[in-house]
Parts: sequence; structure tokens; C-alpha cells
Amino acid sequence: MSSRTDVDFQALQGTWEQTALEDSGVLNPVDAHSAPGAVTIISGDSFEVLTTEGKVLLAGRFSLDSTTTPKSITWVDAIGEDAGKHLPASYRLEGDDFVFIAADEGMPRPTEFSTGPGQTMRTFVRRR
Repeated sequence: MSSRTDVDFQALQGTWEQTALEDSGVLNPVDAHSAPGAVTIISGDSFEVLTTEGKVLLAGRFSLDSTTTPKSITWVDAIGEDAGKHLPASYRLEGDDFVFIAADEGMPRPTEFSTGPGQTMRTFVRRR
């Protein structure tokens, strides 16, 4: 599915700053994987979420399929409470804006960009 030659795969490479979070219908709740100014760095099929001090909050890998509607991405955390779980997600990538909505493992991949129970949506802007 995920191809290193995929346009979206290439466009995701780099540093992203989270600008919004919605979890199970709640906007911007306290979250263990976010901190003010934290950044997500995507390199190849790996990601790391770092605080402004460089502390790793989350890390793992992903695969994507830009041919589905909506576009699909699957996150696999390497650390934390979801380590090893395959979290089905959908995403939008438009220029320097990236949004994904993920569900808990075993749930259907979300098709709408609005959260229900067991779903998390994160919004990012590219940091240059």
C-alpha cells in the first residue's frame, strides 16, 4: 500500500506542529501525546512527537494509501499505551495542512472528519 514514491508520502516528510485536537467529541482535551509547541517529525515511514525540549512523547511507524476515499493511513505506535496496535485512520493533506482522524484498534476506519467515541482527530500545520 504505502509507497515511498507516493506523492502524499513524500509531502508528509518533515516537521509538523499540532494546532488542534479532538478526542471522542471533545475539543482540545488534555493529552499525553501533545504539549504546547510539540512537533511531529516524519522521516520515511517513521514518526516522532517531541516536546520543545526534545523529549519524545510518542514514536512509531505508519503506512498510507492515497487511492482510497477518504485517504487511508494506519499508525502503529512503538511506545505508550497503544504500542504495537494498528490504529486505522483517514487523512487530508492539502499543502501545509495535515489532518487525520484515527480510531482505536479493531474499530472501523473513520470516514468523516468528526470524532465519536474511541476516535481522535489531530490537525497540523507544517513548520518551516
